[in-house]
Amino acid sequence: MSTRIDLVVLAGFGVLTWLAFGSAVAHAGDRVDRVERGKYLVTIGGCNDCHTPGGMEKGPAVPEKEWLTGVPVGFQGPWGTTYAANLRLVISSMSEAQWLRHARQERLPPMPWYNLREMSDDDLKAVYAFVRSLGPAGVAAPAYVAPGGKVATPYVVFVPQEDHKQAAAR
Repeated sequence: MSTRIDLVVLAGFGVLTWLAFGSAVAHAGDRVDRVERGKYLVTIGGCNDCHTPGGMEKGPAVPEKEWLTGVPVGFQGPWGTTYAANLRLVISSMSEAQWLRHARQERLPPMPWYNLREMSDDDLKAVYAFVRSLGPAGVAAPAYVAPGGKVATPYVVFVPQEDHKQAAAR
């Protein structure tokens, strides 16, 4: 009788171990899938264009280890001068829930915050997982400079220009 109980207990333990291991493997697979989905979303969303040094100029030639470390070149317009954040540092200090709230906040141009606002929670969680998988790197982007303030970095001016001669000829 004791042997039969021992076998039942061992079988039960084996099933529980298999279930736990199988669940851990499934969760690891979910995490890998989420990270890969996040990488895909960052890529097609153009996040590297502004948040990665050389992202716009070099495109996919920029090594992944340099992705999303921020750019010290400002974007200047009537709103002042903004900088693309080092997302690896920003996200490394946030919980997933904090990221979801942060990602949906209105931002100054040229950040297309309205695109993030429309992303599903699952998509934003995937972006979070991918950026966290890269680990923190680089330095924080320069701080916002209000309109008319002194800018100590290179910047791109986002103010439409019109050639008055050509406009008059229309």
